[in-house]
Order: sequence, then C-alpha cells, then structure tokens
Amino acid sequence: MWIDDRVSKRCKRHNIPGHAHELTFSCYRNRSFLSSTRTCNLLVDAIQRARVKYDFSLWAYVFMPDHVHLLICPRQESYSISSILQAIKQPVSFKAVGYLKSEKPDGLVQLSTGQKAQPYCFWQKGGGYDRNITSVDTIISMVRYIHNNPVRRGLVKVPDDWYYSSAACWSSIRDEPMIIDKDDWPVT
Repeated sequence: MWIDDRVSKRCKRHNIPGHAHELTFSCYRNRSFLSSTRTCNLLVDAIQRARVKYDFSLWAYVFMPDHVHLLICPRQESYSISSILQAIKQPVSFKAVGYLKSEKPDGLVQLSTGQKAQPYCFWQKGGGYDRNITSVDTIISMVRYIHNNPVRRGLVKVPDDWYYSSAACWSSIRDEPMIIDKDDWPVT
C-alpha cells in the first residue's frame, strides 16, 4: 500500500477508565539525550509534577539513553494520555533547550531541526507508542519487559543496577529516583 509521507502519522489514543497505559517515547533522531544525569532529573521532576496534576499511578518506568518507557494507570474517570505526555515531555524539552542556549550553545546542534518554525527538538515527533492494557498478566509481562531494557542493551547485568528504573523499587532495594504506586497495583 502506498502511503503519502506528506501526511503526518497520528497516534490514536484510547482514554478508557480503568486501563493501564504502556507509553514509549524517544529522543529526537534516537539520540542519547538521556545519558545525562541532569536531563534525567528534569524528566523525573516532570513526571512527578504530571502525577500530581493528572492523578495517575506510576507502576513501572525506565529511562534508556535514547527513549523512555512508562507504565501508568490514570485514576480519574476522564483523562487524556495526550495531556499527560505533554505535561511530561514539554518541560523537559523547554528546560534542556534553555540550558544549552545559556550554558552550552555548541550542544544545540544535536537538537537542530533546520526548520525556522521549530529550530530545536528534544523529543521525536509524533505521539510515541501508547498501548492500553487491561490484563493483569500483560501488566506483569510489561513490567518485566520495561525493567529488562537496560539488560538487553548490555548496559547492566541485572535490572536493579540501572538507576533510572523502577526495578530496584520493586525489589525493595531503593525508592529512588521515583517511588512506585504499589497501593493500587492490581496484583495481590
């Protein structure tokens, strides 16, 4: 089938109460912007603020150098995954570009789009990946998949060793950089 690449791809979101969402989004051109502790801490802060503003549970996460996986479950009957993603991604992008402009202007070349309207981009364009999950077995499999990302990439030997991951929290090793919402975890 022929696809007109002048038409931008749209991500269809299903905001259905009670559904968990596995969200994946990538850095611009799959660059390793999340290799920086400073940038990862911006992302932690943005997720924490979005959790408060949009009232969702965070069940699993991992920040890879070039992409992010989150497993969340909105607590409200009415919610918007698009709004949640915007609340997470937009402040990180804004602060990262601002930092580079003032402190490391040479680094802006990595974010350069060559477009006048939007000269810099931190996140890959598009909605990323959003999968609704209703099955407890699938939720458990998704947590394992998320936690094993750094192992599959050869970055660590065991998931608990990757700092920007919820694996160590689930193993009761540490509750940082973000605490997981175990109180409403659907598995007893």
